[in-house]
Amino acid sequence: MERYWNEEIETMSREDMKKLQDERLVAQVKHVYENVEYYRNLMDEKGVKPEDIKSTDDLYKLPFLSKTDLRDAYPYGLLAKPLSECVRIQSTSGTTGRRVVAFYTQHDIDLWEDCCARAITAVGGTDEDVCQVCYGYGLFTGGPGLNGGSHKVGCLTLPMSSGNTERQIQFMRDLGSTILCCTPSYAAYIGETLHDMGYTTDDIKLKAGIFGAEPWTEEMRRSIEKSLGIKAYDIYGLTETSGPGVSFECSEQTGMHINEDHFIPEIINPDTEEVLPDGEVGELVFTSITKEAFPLLRYRTRDLCVLSRKKCSCGRTLIKMSKPMGRSDDMLIIRGVNVFPSQIETVLIEQGYSPNYLIEVDRVNNTDTLDISVEMNPEQLSDDVKDKEKELAVAIRTMLGISPKVHLVAPKSITRSEGKAVRVIDRRKLHD
Repeated sequence: MERYWNEEIETMSREDMKKLQDERLVAQVKHVYENVEYYRNLMDEKGVKPEDIKSTDDLYKLPFLSKTDLRDAYPYGLLAKPLSECVRIQSTSGTTGRRVVAFYTQHDIDLWEDCCARAITAVGGTDEDVCQVCYGYGLFTGGPGLNGGSHKVGCLTLPMSSGNTERQIQFMRDLGSTILCCTPSYAAYIGETLHDMGYTTDDIKLKAGIFGAEPWTEEMRRSIEKSLGIKAYDIYGLTETSGPGVSFECSEQTGMHINEDHFIPEIINPDTEEVLPDGEVGELVFTSITKEAFPLLRYRTRDLCVLSRKKCSCGRTLIKMSKPMGRSDDMLIIRGVNVFPSQIETVLIEQGYSPNYLIEVDRVNNTDTLDISVEMNPEQLSDDVKDKEKELAVAIRTMLGISPKVHLVAPKSITRSEGKAVRVIDRRKLHD
């Protein structure tokens, strides 16, 4: 029997949801136009006034926002409420350029935690559960979001953050954790460490995991499920729109339900900005219709995915997004071929290798090079490494259409990540 956190919203009819979205969008556009000079200028440049937006059918008239806009407006340029009404900031990791800083009123936090409570309930979470949150806390949204959602559901919450993996496993065993929340790469590492410590899945009580904040493949899902003895669920979100909980998986696991009462999704052609119909692959765009302090309209996520309104066996009527297939700005173009790291990960796991790998791209004599270091499992150490490297290179070439150099390396020789995994080093950018 499927459980819901907010059954009225999660199973709402299409007509009622559209009516709710229409009302909230009209009010939000007015709020943003009156309070955010940066976005008001973008609307004026496009010749759009708030009264031109009468329903979600008029969404296409509004200008887009991108991460560049957020950096240009840093820190207060997109703030829509007085600072005196704001109670928190969260921030992106800021690996390129300025950080993105998002502001929250108490109402914003309540709604965000409500979205995370929906995700926890969808994996079977109740007030009987022990929820171990190993996402990073602090400026990163993962820890605070799932922590708040866990409290709302009434779980016993272990605010572990990431790191100190042996202590994680000790608490997991001693306190009987039943739900694990972290990045998929850290979940894989916890599973690996559990077995290295001499334990099996019989020594822990985990039943479900909520994993997000980085791309992961179906093959990695199966690997994590096996090593931890759980069912692994995806969750999606961005600091810019609040954090994790924008969308979440249910028991059917054929995509993530978007919390449409808070976020209106669109799919666009990333090059032409044309809005595409449901079912077509394109860039995901979100409009926040309930956020008070930092409401982004038509924010380009750069994530490539598909939207679907196909009926779901869980009973939820919320639209689904597919697992992101990559990012329009993370896609590598190597010798003219589009390459996503997830394609390489799929081949590695299908061939029986671990999901610990490093992709290094460089340019030598004006030609792109692709080197992939892959950890062997202990039982593979006795194999003929050179033959295995050639076999794997052929399998990757079949998938990508270009030949890599494959380097099989010793177990545990690639640095582990306790937050977002670093999978790609593109040295071409360092030369340019």
